[in-house]
Amino acid sequence: MRTKIHRGLLIAILLLGDGGLLHAAAVNDIRMWHAPERSRFVFDLDRGVAFNVFTLKNPGRVVIDLPNTKLKSTVPAPGASGQFIKQLRVGYPKPDIMRLVFDLDKPVRYFIQLLTPVDNFKYRLVVDYYHQDAVVEADQPSRPAVRSTTTKSVATPRKPKAKLLVLIDPGHGGEDFGARGRTAREKNIVLQISKKLKTQIDKQPRLRAELTRKGDYYIGLRKRTRIARNLDADFFISIHADAFKNKNVRGASVYALSQRGASSETARWLANKENSSDLAGGVSLADKDDLLAQVLLDLSMTKTVSASISFGKEVLSELKNVGRVHSRRVEQAGFVVLKSPDIPSILIETAYITNPTEEKLLQNSEHQYRIVNAVVSGIKRYVAKNENLFQ
Repeated sequence: MRTKIHRGLLIAILLLGDGGLLHAAAVNDIRMWHAPERSRFVFDLDRGVAFNVFTLKNPGRVVIDLPNTKLKSTVPAPGASGQFIKQLRVGYPKPDIMRLVFDLDKPVRYFIQLLTPVDNFKYRLVVDYYHQDAVVEADQPSRPAVRSTTTKSVATPRKPKAKLLVLIDPGHGGEDFGARGRTAREKNIVLQISKKLKTQIDKQPRLRAELTRKGDYYIGLRKRTRIARNLDADFFISIHADAFKNKNVRGASVYALSQRGASSETARWLANKENSSDLAGGVSLADKDDLLAQVLLDLSMTKTVSASISFGKEVLSELKNVGRVHSRRVEQAGFVVLKSPDIPSILIETAYITNPTEEKLLQNSEHQYRIVNAVVSGIKRYVAKNENLFQ
């Protein structure tokens, strides 16, 4: 005799599993990154999901509903959610709906996106909160309607400064871990070195330094160059720690921008790796125009690249005294962060984090200071040889 099952009961059996939805998407982790101008919440999903967003007032809330989704992580404690959010709450208004409720601490602007898998990440729901009057850019500027006519050139006479500004750019950050060794992550190592570098530069009578990021959060690659321009920086130095599939490869390297492609296959591979940081950081470069494409053709860019190579040579010469260098010349590649048309810019790969010996050195504070002192000496040598550019 065949047992009859009520249609509604059958649907319930199919939908309900062990205390939740069968085949539901899972939020496996909730992570946060707090920058001075933004708080980012990242929800790691095992698959893509649709979502619905709405806001509520009195008190202010941003609500995100995720159908057929279960939480398999803990919710951040109240008070740990940054400057914009009082607390994050999770509930289930219906059995098949997971609701994220952000209780606002102040008026905000927000930007929400679902990121598809890239690198070591699966699907991620990314929620960014900004000050109410902030311009939300998703780490990428739009094409300006008018290009400034006040762009300075390295060869253009300029008013002398009491101190020359070195903008230090710790690579990666936040969602973008960078290269990984056995225990170390590039984003942490380069921030440690960059902070030490700022301290040592600030001790020099002719120099002062600023950082593009001061904590563990992500900044878009083009925004890093905009920070340099907004601060009227005299030098731009991006600090990184290299990686390669062969763990025996080691040594420091210095890179400048190439206008005609990479100077070697190694440089091209590395540039592609570093430029993909925007993907890991939450931005797709595929549909973005190169804002500096025309500027790079200008004479000012040619002179800046030449100045960057000369600057890099002085730094590389000092790094040779610290340890092995991977290349004995300044390499060139199309790094996005080096595309400032009027600021000598270099990228330093301090060592190979994938080499066990160099990974240990990179985590050693004394060795970090040796790298830092070499970079400072290289800056001072370049300034001394080019005093006419800074009068």
